Amino acid sequence: MKIEESKPLNIKDWNPEDRPREKLLMKGISALSDAELIAILIGSGTANLSAVEVAKKIVQQGNNNINDLAKLSVKDLMKIKGIGEAKAITIVAALELGRRRKETEPEEKPKISSSKDAFEHLKGGLMDLHHEEFWVLLLNRANRVIKKKRISEGGVSGTVADPKIIYKMALEDLASGIVVAHNHPSGNLTPSQSDIDLTKKLKEAGKFLEVQLVDHLIIAGQKYLSFADDGLL
Repeated sequence: MKIEESKPLNIKDWNPEDRPREKLLMKGISALSDAELIAILIGSGTANLSAVEVAKKIVQQGNNNINDLAKLSVKDLMKIKGIGEAKAITIVAALELGRRRKETEPEEKPKISSSKDAFEHLKGGLMDLHHEEFWVLLLNRANRVIKKKRISEGGVSGTVADPKIIYKMALEDLASGIVVAHNHPSGNLTPSQSDIDLTKKLKEAGKFLEVQLVDHLIIAGQKYLSFADDGLL
C-alpha cells in the first residue's frame, strides 16, 4: 500500500496568531522572533517550506545571531534554498538599516521646564502672523516634546480650538501633558473671556483623561502671557 507523504501546512492555513504579519498586527512587533521578522521580509517560501521555515534556515546560517547574520553577503544568502537575489538583497538592506540606526544617536527631544521654554519652541510659527492660529505641544512624562501640532487657524480676531480634537491628538500620541498656545496679532496680551473659558475646559478635560494642561500661552510678537505663571490655570 502506497503511503502519501503529507505536505507542509501552507502558512495561510495557520492560526492567525501564528502568521507573522497577523501576529505583528495583533501582538506588536516585539512578539515576533527573528525568523518571523525575516519571513515578513522574504514574503514567501518554497513548494515544500513555508516562509518561516526558510527564515529559520537563514537564521541558522547566521549561527542564530543577528550580528553574524549581518556579515553574510548576498551570495552567501543565495546559497540557501528558496532565497534568490531579490530576497537576499532585501535581507541585506534591512540588516544594514538596523546597523545604521544603531550607530545613529537619537536626537534628544527638547524639554519644557518653564513658560519661556514653551515660548521659545512655539514663537517661530506664531510671532509674525497676521491671523490667529492655535497650536499644541504634546509632552511625555519627562515634559519632553513628543510633537508640535497646529490645531486651527482663523481670522484677525479669533480662531476656534476644539478640546475634543486637542485631546484626541494627545491620546493618540500617549502624551502625559500638553501646552497650548495661540497668538494675538493685535499685540494685546490680555486674555479674552473665550480664552479663559477654553482654558478651564481644557484643564477639566485633562484631569478626567489624566493628561495635564501644563500651560496656555498667548503670544504677541516677542512677548507672551503664561496662564500658569499668572495663576490663571
